[in-house]
Amino acid sequence: MSATTVDPFTLAELDAAAELVGRYMPPTPQYAWPLLAEAVGAEVWVKHENHTPTGAFKVRGGLVFVDRHVREARARNVDPRPLISATRGNHGQSLAFAGRAFGVDVTIVVPHGNSPDKNRAMRAFGATLIEEGRDFQAAREHAAWLADERDLHMVPSFHPDLVLGVATYAREFLLGSGGLETVYVPVGMGSGICAHIAVRDLFGLQTEIVGVVAERAPATALSFAAGGVVGTDTADTMIDGVACRAPDAAAIRAIVAGAARIVEVSDDLCAEAVRVLFATTHNLAEPAGAIALAGLLAEREQQQGRRVGVAMSGGNIDAAMMAEIMAGQTPTV
Repeated sequence: MSATTVDPFTLAELDAAAELVGRYMPPTPQYAWPLLAEAVGAEVWVKHENHTPTGAFKVRGGLVFVDRHVREARARNVDPRPLISATRGNHGQSLAFAGRAFGVDVTIVVPHGNSPDKNRAMRAFGATLIEEGRDFQAAREHAAWLADERDLHMVPSFHPDLVLGVATYAREFLLGSGGLETVYVPVGMGSGICAHIAVRDLFGLQTEIVGVVAERAPATALSFAAGGVVGTDTADTMIDGVACRAPDAAAIRAIVAGAARIVEVSDDLCAEAVRVLFATTHNLAEPAGAIALAGLLAEREQQQGRRVGVAMSGGNIDAAMMAEIMAGQTPTV
């Protein structure tokens, strides 16, 4: 797969990625929770990617990316270059986890005011953390500058290897839940939704894939409607894992070609989804981990009586934010 397109991967490539990921974690569970079915009026399967070693789905892509990075360096008889990337948390944790597994130094740039718990987790996995910029996009631009200054290998937030790694969970979900009619997937930079589209097409399934974004970070929704990249000046949402204002062009092409639609949800509805997930599954979801359910809640009338899935993509929520949400509030940014 090239670095500028999302070429279809083969079953052999997906099998190899699953074998690699399986060395570090088992398949995550997926359950149809009865209380959630009562709350929504549909049979709802939840894919619990909050049960990975980093508490989020992105660890899969990090392992595949870093594995290839190391193998290609060794094929040239050189040491792999240290890595650098930008994140709001889960992408950085995935690279830190994989870097520790493969013996590669990792530097992560986060914006000021980033989640303290996610920052601590990245440091605990061995990453060097730098705080710079007002939001993710500013942190990403600083990381690219540091990559040139320090001769580091810049890891983008969207890349074919990241999609391939994430596709290992999409296959578990789409093939293991008995024929889902619709799956709702969070959309930040796009690896999750593109992985689901690719797996759906690889196995010839009929499942419609619906992306969910924050209405206060609508760049992907605007891009989907326009058929090409549309950026925004701000992405001021408490749903930090999807706070994208500059989408990736390759991701948008794949989403336009393969997604059924993009649903925008409010911060208030996402906070409600966090509460619903806790009440019906007793799992803690970070806002981006609950936004897929928020998308389903926004479309609950049209999903009555159907078999649907939601990706609970992560559970890395700060205690203070969780307390505020459970008290019935919506955190502000």
